Amino acid sequence: MDMRKIVILILILMMIIAGSIFLWWSSQGITGKTVEEFQYSYTKAICNESNFCQDYQIVCKNNEVISQTPITGAVLQQASDWKDPRDEERINGFCNVSLKV
Repeated sequence: MDMRKIVILILILMMIIAGSIFLWWSSQGITGKTVEEFQYSYTKAICNESNFCQDYQIVCKNNEVISQTPITGAVLQQASDWKDPRDEERINGFCNVSLKV
């Protein structure tokens, strides 16, 4: 073998070793532990007895409401005979509402 082939072979081996070390190192961050704290937010219309509805941003952490902020301008006055089409769980529930569509 001439010297150029040996140098190329050594470079290829070094790249393979470096790539293997990088892949091993980057995989060490995955622990398989369950998520202990899960935080998310969503919007929800909250309506009163006169069918006045206001959208809110709801922030949940571990199935508990940690903030409920009205969204400016996101209001609607429904007709007096309007019936909310959502089921009771969606109307009254917050962070523990199932994610069915």
